[in-house]
Amino acid sequence: GTGLSGPPRERQARAIHAMNRAPAPVVALDIPSGADAVTGDTPGPVVQADCTIALGWPKLGSLLHPARAHAGRLVGVEIGFPEPGPDTFRAHAITPAWGDQVRPRRDPDSHKNRAGNVLVLAGRVGMAGAAILSARAAIRSGAGYVRIASVGGNRSLLQEAVPDAVFVDRDDREALAEAAAAASALLIGPGMGTDPEAAGAAQVALDAAPGTPVVMDADALTLLAEATAGPASALAEWTGDREVVLTPHPGEMARLLDQAVPEVMVDRPGRARALAAETGAVILLKGIPSVVGRPDGSLLVDTVGTSDLAAAGMGDALAGSIAALQAQGTPAATAAGLGLLTTGRAAVLADRGAGLSPEEVIGCLPDALREGPGETDLPHPFVLFDQDPAR
Repeated sequence: GTGLSGPPRERQARAIHAMNRAPAPVVALDIPSGADAVTGDTPGPVVQADCTIALGWPKLGSLLHPARAHAGRLVGVEIGFPEPGPDTFRAHAITPAWGDQVRPRRDPDSHKNRAGNVLVLAGRVGMAGAAILSARAAIRSGAGYVRIASVGGNRSLLQEAVPDAVFVDRDDREALAEAAAAASALLIGPGMGTDPEAAGAAQVALDAAPGTPVVMDADALTLLAEATAGPASALAEWTGDREVVLTPHPGEMARLLDQAVPEVMVDRPGRARALAAETGAVILLKGIPSVVGRPDGSLLVDTVGTSDLAAAGMGDALAGSIAALQAQGTPAATAAGLGLLTTGRAAVLADRGAGLSPEEVIGCLPDALREGPGETDLPHPFVLFDQDPAR
């Protein structure tokens, strides 16, 4: 039932409890009864479905927790709705079929500088791992040339761990500016630090590359949140006129919005849309599922991420992948969605369960990028969407 308003009434609640106790398989239509079709909230008893058949495309609430955990296998079927116009849907599902349509493809005569040039500004002393993961993910996501700008004390470690990337001493401002000017995308923040030296290096890189797309992650988000002018003004002053992707987790989002984490979690899609509208940046708010808010109010919703990705370092890999996709000419919101898709599919391909590591995800990124539009084992031409139960 898609018309839920508040918790189910007594009669309906008794029916839901009876269904959940029954030994027979339970199939829900559109969304499990008791779940809100827009927000995914479950204000009272809710059906635990083995399978949910969505008429047309899945309802947004069925992709969001806690409702997603009650939907079981989620299948969307075509029932003859009119062809949608460009503004029909304000939220779009990130699926393998979508990814196959929008992922970048190299020209036959491409070379390393045309294949995407990324500068990763990351890794203070003691945090070289963040720079390593980000750079490796950028390389595995198709970037033809990757530079790592980090503190001089990390040179030997980074050159040994990522020999296919070029090291730049971030404290050599002239070399940093040259590297930034040559880049087709910047990644700023993973393990970078929030001291004045780190902030100064970020500003040098941004000033040297006006108009170059940028992904801002981790410590860069902390610097934005701490700016006295507020994140929107600080971002405009810091980045200028360029495509920007911000990649906060809920704690970072709470600081950017000056809210408590529970306030963010009440409506993550709404919070992502609001910050995107305020700042003009694309907002990738991490979670299960992650959501991508565009400044125009539209939304991308991840459908492939799993709790296996809940480990330190996964965000560094995601940020590196997004930067590589931007460097190859992919628009900001599409790059954010593709980064979620490829890291999510890489996690599935690695098949390591809760013991999954960022290195294993990074190793499977090329395979994820080569995947086609996805398949279903349902022998019906009207199946539009097929997602395994949440895990």
